Amino acid sequence: MINTIFPNLLSNEKIYAITVIVTSIYYLSILLFSYTNFVEFYLDAWIVTNDRVVDIEQFGLFSRTISELELFRIQDITVDVHGIFATLFKYGTLTIMTASSNLNIVFKNIPSPNKVRQKLLQLANEDFKYHRNET
Repeated sequence: MINTIFPNLLSNEKIYAITVIVTSIYYLSILLFSYTNFVEFYLDAWIVTNDRVVDIEQFGLFSRTISELELFRIQDITVDVHGIFATLFKYGTLTIMTASSNLNIVFKNIPSPNKVRQKLLQLANEDFKYHRNET
């Protein structure tokens, strides 16, 4: 395509080599950006058990944070559904807050966040009753 617009541009070997290098760097950077976004999406996980919530977050290719929260320590659960698409397709953000100011777990873009909120509150109440009877 470039040969039809600029027939003499790629006839020089140096310009051709520079064009190949620049094009290769461009496509490799797009590939690396896409791969990094895929890894961050694929390796993020939230695990909810009957005792705790585990949040595994991937940041970039070589950084990961794992947070644990016992269910009886939950103070508040907030659901945010913003926009027409989120309302129509029933997805949103769920934020779990504790009395500690340093740990808030955020579930981003989850389906049916109100159902998840209700289930988490139910599990938290059961776990709180269990821990209250234990002491």
